[in-house]
Amino acid sequence: MADRSFTGVPDIGVLLPTREHAIQRDFSAAPLLDYARRAEDLGFDSVWAGDSLTARPRLDPLVLLSAAGAVTSRVTLGTAALTAALRHPLMGANTIAALDQVCRSRLILGLGAGFPVPESEAEFAAVDVPFQGRVGRLDETAELWRTAWRSTQDGAPADFAGRRWQAGGLDGLPAPHRPGGPPLWLASSDTPRVLERVARHYDGWLPFLPSAAAYGRARQRIAELTVAAGRPVDAVTPALYATITVDADRERARRELDHYLQQYYGRTLDQMSELQAYAWGSAEECAEWLAGYVRAGARHVILRVGSLRPESRLKEIADTVLPALRNRPGR
Repeated sequence: MADRSFTGVPDIGVLLPTREHAIQRDFSAAPLLDYARRAEDLGFDSVWAGDSLTARPRLDPLVLLSAAGAVTSRVTLGTAALTAALRHPLMGANTIAALDQVCRSRLILGLGAGFPVPESEAEFAAVDVPFQGRVGRLDETAELWRTAWRSTQDGAPADFAGRRWQAGGLDGLPAPHRPGGPPLWLASSDTPRVLERVARHYDGWLPFLPSAAAYGRARQRIAELTVAAGRPVDAVTPALYATITVDADRERARRELDHYLQQYYGRTLDQMSELQAYAWGSAEECAEWLAGYVRAGARHVILRVGSLRPESRLKEIADTVLPALRNRPGR
């Protein structure tokens, strides 16, 4: 298959700072809703919320996005990423359908199976869910959700029989606003097994790969696997989750990002940059770094502002990074 580097205009979103506020012991929702409204006013295409119960505590993303959906009208709302196993799948299907009704089809669910670190394993244990087998549990949850959301359509199955769960009478559950439910994106890496799962079962791919070159290779492989699975070549939306710390003083930006990550993960920038996508420096430098991923095919870029006080950086990012990505040369 020929390479098809993306030449259009990417959607650009921003993560709501739920964890950043929680680190400072601020669990009020009002500032986060103000952030969502401001992001919409500044021209971002989407706002996102992360998920964690005990590993990296914060406000529940589904509740928060429901409120954000009520105070915004244009932006897409998403989870980046929802740890689906922390909720019973039937309860999850019902809650998500209600959220989709609130935001009137503006919802995307980025889903994660659970990060392979001790904190996540303890989080699973806290809700009495086995950590082993979490990948298969996520895929089956997605299948159950789709069955429930489609069950009200004529001729669609109303029962589900999986390896872990069986459920009947799903057509009695509330239907989402979007027929068939919101798109499901897999927040994941670029291993061969993961790419196969994305191509076969998901509507989007949401990685945080440290290099644009690796991103481009994986994105191309997903396109090949998607066609091989009998799906349209563009059935999977290639997205990106990236963290940027904007400061004209590059060294000061690096120090802030390192401090941020030690507060967020208990790990240094050197440790985390081997796993995730990070950039720091001027807004122009960060924009050019992100443009490499867009040239490699990213169609939806989700930005986490690498600062414990991201509100002060949002306008500069909107004024500089957004137009640089949308109006880059060679598009």
